[in-house]
Amino acid sequence: MTNRTKVKDADTGHAIAMDVEDDTLIEEIIESAAAYWEKDPGAYVLRVGDRILRGSMTFGQALIAAGDEMELIPDPEGG
Repeated sequence: MTNRTKVKDADTGHAIAMDVEDDTLIEEIIESAAAYWEKDPGAYVLRVGDRILRGSMTFGQALIAAGDEMELIPDPEGG
């Protein structure tokens, strides 16, 4: 199933829309967004609300609700 989601750059507030499948890895979403904004993908994670999404999880496993915005943030544990 294809899902339309939005990823926001926490540094600038800019956002991009992405089409992802349920089996798309969070790591792939981070890599795509980081490449778009010319950032180091290894230094970032995605946040939805108060949850940090790690790379090995799939979009489907993350249980992201329709309308939820993912935010690309610097990895709080260092990257």
